[in-house]
Amino acid sequence: MTTHTPSMRTALLSTALAATLCAAGAGAQAQAQADLILTNGKIATMAREGEFVQAVAVKDGKVLATGSNAQMLKLKGDGTQLIDAGGRTVIPGLNDSHLHVIREGLNYNMELRWDGVTSLKRALEMLKEQAARTPEGEWVKVVGGWNEYQFEEKRLPTLEEINAAVPDRPVFILYLYGLGFLNKKGVETLGYDKDTTFKDGEVELDAGGRPTGKLIAKPNALILYSTLAKTNKLGRDDQINSTLQYYRELNRLGVTSAIDAGGGFQNYPDDYGVTLELARAGKLTVRTSYYLFAQRAGKELEDFQRWLTMTHPKKNDHMFYPNGFSAEGGGENLVASAADFENFLEPRPELPPSMEGELEQVVSLLVKNRWPFRLHATYGESIDRDLAVIEKVNARTPLNGLRFIVDHGETITDSQLARIKKLGGGVAVQDRMHFQGEAYWKRYGAQVRQMPPIRKMLDMKLPVGLGTDGTRVSSYNPWPSLYWAATGKTAGGMQIWQDKDVPSRYQALRLMTTGSAWMSGEEKLKGTIKRGQYADFVVLPEDYFTIDAEKIKRLESVLTVVNGKVVYGAGTYAPLAPQLPPVSPAWSPVAVYGGYQKR
Repeated sequence: MTTHTPSMRTALLSTALAATLCAAGAGAQAQAQADLILTNGKIATMAREGEFVQAVAVKDGKVLATGSNAQMLKLKGDGTQLIDAGGRTVIPGLNDSHLHVIREGLNYNMELRWDGVTSLKRALEMLKEQAARTPEGEWVKVVGGWNEYQFEEKRLPTLEEINAAVPDRPVFILYLYGLGFLNKKGVETLGYDKDTTFKDGEVELDAGGRPTGKLIAKPNALILYSTLAKTNKLGRDDQINSTLQYYRELNRLGVTSAIDAGGGFQNYPDDYGVTLELARAGKLTVRTSYYLFAQRAGKELEDFQRWLTMTHPKKNDHMFYPNGFSAEGGGENLVASAADFENFLEPRPELPPSMEGELEQVVSLLVKNRWPFRLHATYGESIDRDLAVIEKVNARTPLNGLRFIVDHGETITDSQLARIKKLGGGVAVQDRMHFQGEAYWKRYGAQVRQMPPIRKMLDMKLPVGLGTDGTRVSSYNPWPSLYWAATGKTAGGMQIWQDKDVPSRYQALRLMTTGSAWMSGEEKLKGTIKRGQYADFVVLPEDYFTIDAEKIKRLESVLTVVNGKVVYGAGTYAPLAPQLPPVSPAWSPVAVYGGYQKR
């Protein structure tokens, strides 16, 4: 039995009254009958803190009404689908404001994910097991989403351990955006030797001048990206399957919307073809807004000029969902010279003098053509220069409500936040410090100021959305991000925020619902469970608002609804979800382990 506090009972009563009026209004409108009614829930509307209702009715992909079981069942028709939440907590669908979802879809089925693995011993066992089923000529790849502090052993694997686990298949392991590990077979396959060099990166050599297998970003991660790009890729049919499997994995974790921030080696339009095909077939189950990421250093302006002729913001290609698969704008890489890599294993990079001129050209083009834009900016020193460019463009061609996003902002200052607010921008924050907090403190010492300063952003009423920056530097799982936001703790359990700065659980969840929706101009369409909003919601196995905080990072969905349709179900809800084809290729790590690990 669910126990309600007095404040919750008050909220339930007030919401029920509002729902009665809402339902009455719905009845007056041709006595609308619901397509779906979810009953017996502790439904967090997220319209205000502490507001819960018992049931929700859905019509034509939107919330028709909310209130008590009795009120909502009055909207039942012959074809209405009824689902019993069984007293469980229901929240709006999660919205990751910074996720590399399109790129991961193309690669998911061939990646061994260490996300969530709790011991290095088990991680190495998985590596060995996967190598045994991987065909000759294929790679075994662990591509981010983990760090050493999640392991019981609190350390990285050694090259000796990696080679012992897999001597006969090439292996590539990505650690954050700082290091890469190749086994001996991987070095041999790539042909790396003492003469292999990279700008801003180092191929470590042993005493005899031979590559050890360790790749070091200094601080630019191009050595890691370009090495990964030389490994094998899935064929087209497997990429389609992989994308379907990855979107289902996101649904399992309660994600119903994501904003794709582009990515290195993710070329438009070529690498968007699979998701475009699935969107037009109505098969994508996460509403996706995507930004276009310039790929050619020194020729970014040409890229954006070409893309202006090919697409436009809010061009929706999904057959069945509004804003189901839509172009959004430019970024997060607008120009390569503005990139300040978040590699906290190395000193902060100094942006080149050419940055301002190159960035001004691109921002001017986007503002003139009313394209929203986002900009990767980790450090306050970089953000100061970025904002000066945006302010200069604004003086000449006013943004006048055009949205822009500063991404990451770990060391952003109060004055910079004020400048962003004045310009009408927002900040997208991610849980990178959950994965890299220890590394940052080792380099710069214990921090007193919150990083990023979410509390200050909230106090200033600055638009701020929460995400993951998955899948390489951080995990794509939104729950560790929500855990970090609601506790201020790293993956290793280190408290990096002061108590006064830690948001409430309601505030943390709002950051990844309504807050993230602002980043795609949809805050009036999704993020709450109330009449007229998109019917995207998630049933949880435990109560996010009251469980022990350590359990938050292990939450997942038991039922996920997008656009009023069930897209994922577990346990008794599993029969309600559409079936996916078997994972392909058959040797895929996903076929055995799935994605995010809970063991």
